[in-house]
Amino acid sequence: MNTLQDVLAHELKDLYSAEQQLTKALPKMAAGAQSEELRQAFDNHLALTKLHVDRLERIAASMDTSLRGHKCKGMKGLIDEGSELLTDNTQNSARDVALISAAQRVEHYEIAAYGSALAYARLLSAEEAAALLQLTLDEEKTADVTLTELAMRAINPNVMWTEDRDVTERAGN
Repeated sequence: MNTLQDVLAHELKDLYSAEQQLTKALPKMAAGAQSEELRQAFDNHLALTKLHVDRLERIAASMDTSLRGHKCKGMKGLIDEGSELLTDNTQNSARDVALISAAQRVEHYEIAAYGSALAYARLLSAEEAAALLQLTLDEEKTADVTLTELAMRAINPNVMWTEDRDVTERAGN
């Protein structure tokens, strides 16, 4: 890599591989979740992940860059760790919380990677790429918040979230 353009292309390839791996992992995580709400969250994120793949393909086309030929080792490791949870036949709220924790590690990885790619796109004045990367980054951050809320409800059903995301105890409990 000799230029910032090369670094951005590398980041895009890494993200593309990561998202492709997630399209295979999310259905397995959904199937392993006990909570219907968690299953739905994984299914919803799968739809978003497919959209993220499409956006990355649009960005690469606009930059005349190929996304093929790279394997994101970081995502592979995160998915492998999460997959270990699915080998346990126990299905309870503790396992759901563990799945959420694994999913949040994935989200944090993606947030960091999309944030870096976004910064590079902005430095290169690649406005279309920056706009698409910002949309995806925002969606990844929202997914992380959603996972936190699901974990809190699974751990303590007496907890509810207010509009400003503060935790409060439900009245009467």
